[in-house]
Amino acid sequence: MTTDTTPDKAPVRAWLPGFVALAAIWGSSFLFIKVGVAELHPVQLTLYRVVAGGLTLLVVLAVLRDRLPREPRVWAHLTVVAAFGVAVPFTLFGYGEQRVESMLAGIWNATTPLIVLPLAVLVFRTERLTLRRAVGLGLGFVGVLVVLGVWEGIGGAHFTGQLMCFGAAACYGVSIPYQKRFVAGSAYSGLSLSTAQLLLAAAQLAIVTPFVAGLPPLPTELSAGVVASVLTLGALGTGLAFVINMRNIRVAGASTASTVTYLIPIFAVLIGALALDERLNWHQPVGALIVLLGVAVSQGMFSRRRSSPVVGVGAPATPAAEPARR
Repeated sequence: MTTDTTPDKAPVRAWLPGFVALAAIWGSSFLFIKVGVAELHPVQLTLYRVVAGGLTLLVVLAVLRDRLPREPRVWAHLTVVAAFGVAVPFTLFGYGEQRVESMLAGIWNATTPLIVLPLAVLVFRTERLTLRRAVGLGLGFVGVLVVLGVWEGIGGAHFTGQLMCFGAAACYGVSIPYQKRFVAGSAYSGLSLSTAQLLLAAAQLAIVTPFVAGLPPLPTELSAGVVASVLTLGALGTGLAFVINMRNIRVAGASTASTVTYLIPIFAVLIGALALDERLNWHQPVGALIVLLGVAVSQGMFSRRRSSPVVGVGAPATPAAEPARR
């Protein structure tokens, strides 16, 4: 399945429920991270989350009678993707949300496509820089400065938390073009590749966690809310959400499915305000709108033939614009 062969004109009723559900699931992930880091070290939270997601996708893999990759070369590349697309960014969002609001973390997640583009152009050579994309990048950079509120001065825990969330988005910016360059053309399904990513990330975190945060507490030592948040993050937000995303790509087409990028920060802000009573300064949502405008311009949303935006969320890093071929 490719973007050229996937139908982009399916009836709206066929894909809209899954599309909205996916935006809500990924948008709510920042709420569950906020709840989780109240009792768990960010590294421990990521370990539990990734293990739950990996087990979920293993079950789906077995049900669909798919298989994990068998080529050592693919596993070697997926080791890099697991680190920069799963283990490190998930952990950085956890560290960040110890210092900033969950809705603000959702806003920073939306900057991912702006980081992907220059790396894809300059480092991985998978894209070309055009005037339209340069304008989009410029708008996005202005939006980032507005979100940061640079005129108010920089420094403090809140600013550090924002930088950590931006660092998480930057990790997605590395992993997505890396995967497009070295993995996306393989013969394995997106489900197979994502399951392998989560298993590798779980192994990496299992090695690092005892040294960074100590052994994670048993689930019985955690509150019911934190346990529910971890299971939801893993099984739903990191596991089943991928299955929903792949269905959206199949039914609506990659271009339509990947526009979920623009709804995720909206859900993150709404859920943070309603569930946690969080509030933003005026410049943060304004900056987010400028960032999204920059993303839309860089991805050709206002042109007749548009490319697919990249989703940098808490799912395994399989670009929606490049669904893996079976």
